[in-house]
Amino acid sequence: MTRPPVPAGARQAHTTEDTAPPRLHRPIRSFVMRGGRMGSGQLRALTSLGPRFIIPYHPTPLDLNAAFARAAAKVVEIGFGMGGATADIAARHPDIDYLGIEVHVPGVGSLLKRIDELGLDNVRIVQHDAVEVLRDMIVPDSLDGVHVFFPDPWHKKRHHKRRLIQPAFTHLLASRLKPGGYLHLATDWRDYAEHMLSVLEAEALLVNSVQGYAPRPDDRPLTRFEQRGLRLGHGVWDLRFQRI
Repeated sequence: MTRPPVPAGARQAHTTEDTAPPRLHRPIRSFVMRGGRMGSGQLRALTSLGPRFIIPYHPTPLDLNAAFARAAAKVVEIGFGMGGATADIAARHPDIDYLGIEVHVPGVGSLLKRIDELGLDNVRIVQHDAVEVLRDMIVPDSLDGVHVFFPDPWHKKRHHKRRLIQPAFTHLLASRLKPGGYLHLATDWRDYAEHMLSVLEAEALLVNSVQGYAPRPDDRPLTRFEQRGLRLGHGVWDLRFQRI
């Protein structure tokens, strides 16, 4: 005998916590994985230079001096985009080691290509979520500086929860800095700048190096995003805080 179909509402009414599938916790990420066209030079750089300059993500502490084969000041850059500013800064400061964190493959390939063109040996890359890299691979009190230049502003109000600079992540960043180390942020969205300033000023481990926003330092190159913002008439706001 064929049973009559059960109305959808009845099926839902009989679903209990014991029978419903478990709901997995999905962390809110500050980025979305998007495709991108890879040039032949970027592909070659990934193949030939990736094994030397890309550090695989592992949920274990990273020996930074071993990764760069020397003892030197260490600076992390989060979300380096296509890597132009990172390469320029590293070329200007060969005495400092830079660890770039980026999830998008075309950007990683582009930075590797610049590393090769400029003959840089003071840059390494981790292609992974920055939150997990900072949490799992970078030990407390180990960094001389952190750069976060033009992170995605997630300008729609309903997306503000995706913004990278939030209290918990700011505390994580501050804890990875050495006392006296610096945190340098920049954005071309005013409301995100105000949000950043509020979050950073509330972090007990940090103190503002100036009153309010900082002037753009000479050693921060104009990025593609900054140039775009200036063309659109946007302002640019730098924030420079120091670890207590």
